[in-house]
Amino acid sequence: MKKIFIAACFMTGFATFAQTEVAPLDPMQDKDLMTWYHKDFASTNIYGVNTQNAYKYLESKGLKATPVIVGVLDSGVEVGHPGLIKNMWTNPNEVPNNGKDDDGNGYVDDVHGWNFIGGKNGDITDDNLEVTRVVKKYQPIFEGDDSAKNKANQAKMPEDFAMYMKSKEIFTKKGVEAKQGYETYKKIQDLIPTMVGMLNGQNLTPELVAAIKPTNQEQAMSASILSQMAQDPNVNGKSPAEVFVFLKDQMKEAVGYFEVQATKQYNLDFDPRAAIVGDNYDDYTQKTYGNNHYADPKGEHGTHVAGIIAGLPQGKEVQYGVGYKVAKIMAVRAVPNGDERDKDVANAVRYAVDNGAKILNMSFGKPVSPGKNVVWEAFKYAQDKGVLLVKAAGNENENVAENVYYPTNFKNVEDAKPYINNMIVVGASTNNNEFLRADFSNYNQKMVNVFAPGEKIYSTVPAAKYAYLQGTSMASPVVAGGAAVLLAYMPNLTPAQVIESLVKTTNKSTVNAMISSNTNNRFDLISEAGGVIDLKKAAEYAYTNFYKANSSPSTIKTKAVKKKKMKKVK
Repeated sequence: MKKIFIAACFMTGFATFAQTEVAPLDPMQDKDLMTWYHKDFASTNIYGVNTQNAYKYLESKGLKATPVIVGVLDSGVEVGHPGLIKNMWTNPNEVPNNGKDDDGNGYVDDVHGWNFIGGKNGDITDDNLEVTRVVKKYQPIFEGDDSAKNKANQAKMPEDFAMYMKSKEIFTKKGVEAKQGYETYKKIQDLIPTMVGMLNGQNLTPELVAAIKPTNQEQAMSASILSQMAQDPNVNGKSPAEVFVFLKDQMKEAVGYFEVQATKQYNLDFDPRAAIVGDNYDDYTQKTYGNNHYADPKGEHGTHVAGIIAGLPQGKEVQYGVGYKVAKIMAVRAVPNGDERDKDVANAVRYAVDNGAKILNMSFGKPVSPGKNVVWEAFKYAQDKGVLLVKAAGNENENVAENVYYPTNFKNVEDAKPYINNMIVVGASTNNNEFLRADFSNYNQKMVNVFAPGEKIYSTVPAAKYAYLQGTSMASPVVAGGAAVLLAYMPNLTPAQVIESLVKTTNKSTVNAMISSNTNNRFDLISEAGGVIDLKKAAEYAYTNFYKANSSPSTIKTKAVKKKKMKKVK
């Protein structure tokens, strides 16, 4: 879920990707920005989540914390990162690296979690998208050589046909865009020497670019790109050598991003599953496949998410996760650079639940889900075991009732209530009160529960480093970390009570949500809660309504249930 901003003469403004990377800052000069999402709104007027005051409140009540295991269902976690290693979950019943399944759970040497996208032949880093898999599977069935058979299949399999048509539309449109993006940025990459040469040894300025007189098409394209760059304060005034480095780095990342899309994600012939994982992918009953390779060395997503939940300050690094005092990270790898597969998601949920996780963070999603029923069964299993599911709303700047983002807890968007009661869906907010909704965040008054900080979030990344990323992928673990704090001090809370506590106590805002439609254009109308979570307020609510009010664990009820019983007594 990464977004990079790159100037291009024939693109509208900038090219935006799925998750945003922000330029590195100086840890010694930018401590305030690095920790902004922990701030107290009441005293700073910044919509942070009030982390430290939540701890102070709970501890003032004499409560003692019990560690809470949080399953990070993601691309993998660098378990040895110095900011994470002390807060990694360790399987107490597994002897490390002895090649045996000591605890008999079907997974050999699962010391810190498990990897469902690997096997004896290595690990999947890049995979295709679900729409690609659906088109490949169903195209011969619905649009084969026999038109009569096609029509019969369409009539016999209406739900699958509808999914195929939706997938085909996305695959066709986005596939073309991917190829165009790859060709575009490859061309710009090839023009870098031309652009730098046109500066004639002088620093980049709008005046210099305006004086350039192109003599051919390549120079005209180069001048147009330089003109856009000259408007960027991060590049304006830079020397030719600095412009060269900037362009080289930006184009390398852009070309790589679109190359993966064009050659793998939207490629009907690309499918690494069988050769690497070695399972029977169509057999959803299979559970014991994969390996214990916890981290994707090329990916940063899962490690960043883990740090937001449970990162610890170390050395000169001030970063800490919302649940840094209480959360233990279980690494469950199920998300490649591409779309997660439903079989892996379902198995990842069950693995985490069976091994003691009380909260699962799921910062992923996709527009179609062939195995959604299997995923829903796993979600119901988690609900029955009292496990909270925290889910990112998605980064498409869409209403999720109109553009469903799987996995969802609504079997039908017209349903009055969700399929399960243990999932909280999270949109992304910013530290800018005027533009409080992050412009990429999905939204809906019923299907998105709360908003949480998701822009310019500083956290752990591989190779023992730190970086700023943004996306609903970052907002979701803010909530997961907050939920871990509530459960650590009040372990008898149910998932429904945790959700109610977070939803009922948000800091609301009526600022313009910056949505193109004319309806629900206020920030308080684009989620159930209408605001950004405040962990201290949530702790007060949970303590008052569920913990203090119910001295015996067997009598803990939600506020709604208590009211209902009182009416019956009357």
